[in-house]
Amino acid sequence: MARALIYDNRFFRGVYYAISCLFLKAWGWRVEGNFPPFRKCIVVAGPHTSNWDFPIFIAVAAQQKLQVSFLGKHSLFEGPIGWLFYYLGGIPVNRSDPSAATIVGQAVAAFDGRESLILGIAPEGTRSKVKKWKTGFYRIAEEAGVPIVCAYLDSRSKTVGFGKIFHPSGDIDADMSDIQAFYADKQGVKPENA
Repeated sequence: MARALIYDNRFFRGVYYAISCLFLKAWGWRVEGNFPPFRKCIVVAGPHTSNWDFPIFIAVAAQQKLQVSFLGKHSLFEGPIGWLFYYLGGIPVNRSDPSAATIVGQAVAAFDGRESLILGIAPEGTRSKVKKWKTGFYRIAEEAGVPIVCAYLDSRSKTVGFGKIFHPSGDIDADMSDIQAFYADKQGVKPENA
């Protein structure tokens, strides 16, 4: 049985929008531009350097009136507030589980089986410092035939927005270099983790 999402209830969707707009204003974040008119896409959310990235990006999704699903560490979905991550559209992922290798296939099947799906993924896969990005988001986009939207936050200017749109060419090395170059001048909330 499918779980209820915040987007399914008109009242809570309105409350979610209002709280998100107040949150962004109170913390001094502003949104640049509007989300492109895609019904299906991967949204790369970066740079991911802090626990604050999630509430900032999720508030922007609400402010833009987007129904976003996102992949998250399975432990977020446990404990007393785990239900909230499901309610916001989260999909738990246990990267240490042998079935994690099938995540790309499961995501592609989800795109094939829905009329609309906006899937947010942090390419670092963690808020800790990493040497290279994970490529799952690219492989999902390529196999599902959907574009990649580069969503960013920049703590220097306190802006969040949507930038480059990528259509995978099949040359993963060149495309990943181009995508990472887009984020080169963006500073995360904790730049030391970039």
